[in-house]
Amino acid sequence: MSTKTNQILDQVKPVSAAETAEFQDNGHILIRDILDRETAEHFREVISQAADKHNEEKRKLEDRDTYGKAFLQIMNLWRVDEEVKQFVMAKRFAKIAADLLGVENVRLYHDQALFKEAGGGPTPWHQDQNYWPLDTNNTITMWMPLVDIPNPEMGMLTFATGSHKQNNVSDVIISDESEKTFSEYVKENNFPVVHPDYMNAGDATFHYGYTIHNAPGNSSDKMRAVMTIIYYADGAKVTEAKHKWQENDRQQWLMGKEAGSLADSEINPLLL
Repeated sequence: MSTKTNQILDQVKPVSAAETAEFQDNGHILIRDILDRETAEHFREVISQAADKHNEEKRKLEDRDTYGKAFLQIMNLWRVDEEVKQFVMAKRFAKIAADLLGVENVRLYHDQALFKEAGGGPTPWHQDQNYWPLDTNNTITMWMPLVDIPNPEMGMLTFATGSHKQNNVSDVIISDESEKTFSEYVKENNFPVVHPDYMNAGDATFHYGYTIHNAPGNSSDKMRAVMTIIYYADGAKVTEAKHKWQENDRQQWLMGKEAGSLADSEINPLLL
């Protein structure tokens, strides 16, 4: 990786008070040009190669369930690839996340490459945080496309504005059932459903862990390559698992730390 690329990843991109207010009120925000096109293209190649190497999904698209058809997902690539690690640990991203949350520092929960194949199905309505055994609502996900998404029909992330204010709505995890449950909830509460008209490689959206969101299928003939990073405020503690999915997360992403202890395992480093 070039010195220039390292400098970009460590260089702070200021967040305005208006952007912080917008994020905290709406539960999501789009920030453009976080990475320039050259840097985004570099990491598209790096992350795509790492994802392909470590992808364990071998079934054909038509043989998968709804969740499996939505995307290929490969997590914590930072632990197996040094260049991906530089991307995931970037102070530029972490500082934006911390500023939007209004906190001093954030820790890494995990990264997640989400590659929606050409012809891949929709991502059902869901909340992220009902997977996470954490005692804070100061959680945030960066969703950065590594390719241009010229229109929503390529699988654009779509948000129910203001839905984060209700905290945990249901313990239903992402599935056909979550699509039904959250779709009805969004309609009943008249949450505005919004998405960017387009995103360029290197743009990113950020959303709270409790913001209800989904994505349409990918009707294009190209892979929708997206890299996500999940952060939470430093000082958060581990909670008792409410269901098997939270217990799985406690073991896998928090290294089995006990309920009541700080969420500060060696794979949850401080990033600022």
